Amino acid sequence: MTTVRINKAHYPVTTLGPGRRIGIWFQGCSLGCVGCVSLDTWDASGGAEMKVSDLLAWCQAVTEEEGLDGITISGGEPFEQPHSLKYLLEALNAWRKDSALEFDIFCYSGLPLKKLESIHGDILPFIDILCPEPYSSNRQGMVKWRGSENQPLIGLTERGRKIAQIVADTPVQKHFQLDVSNGRVWFIGIPDKNDMERLECLSADRGLVLSNVSWRA
Repeated sequence: MTTVRINKAHYPVTTLGPGRRIGIWFQGCSLGCVGCVSLDTWDASGGAEMKVSDLLAWCQAVTEEEGLDGITISGGEPFEQPHSLKYLLEALNAWRKDSALEFDIFCYSGLPLKKLESIHGDILPFIDILCPEPYSSNRQGMVKWRGSENQPLIGLTERGRKIAQIVADTPVQKHFQLDVSNGRVWFIGIPDKNDMERLECLSADRGLVLSNVSWRA
């Protein structure tokens, strides 16, 4: 039985790749990028552990009626659970093939590309498009689906290369989603510099105080 520790899974996600997507956030990250807005994903003992088979079943169930354009895996740092990540990716690829679906698999990592290629080269073939490299708060810019300009979008398959080309050919329009569940407010997407502080101010002006926020220790 293979398990994975995740922070959250959500559908539909429309801010981390093209179309209507499943978003899966792995729990645990030791990189500690300055300015990270997802500090709640750092603790390797946080989140919830679940069977990969149960996660796959959930993916199939939630997309049955409205379809699926892609799956985005983020974190946390997914490659800090390499066995679970590979097992999940293999299962997603098998589902895609068996069901004749056309969704893409998009994975984020804060690790440098060269390190991913040397240490996790056996995992990369199961990913269509990869966004590697550490987040740099000093290099924020208008880059679609990325936090900083040093983070490339790399198509690892023909499907992924087509998506990377679409990004290169279209204007950048950053936005993020709002989800309310279990008494918590979730913001899904990649904000621009100072967006979260502006959001706190706008919320306070309307009588909503945001506490225990993920972007501040």
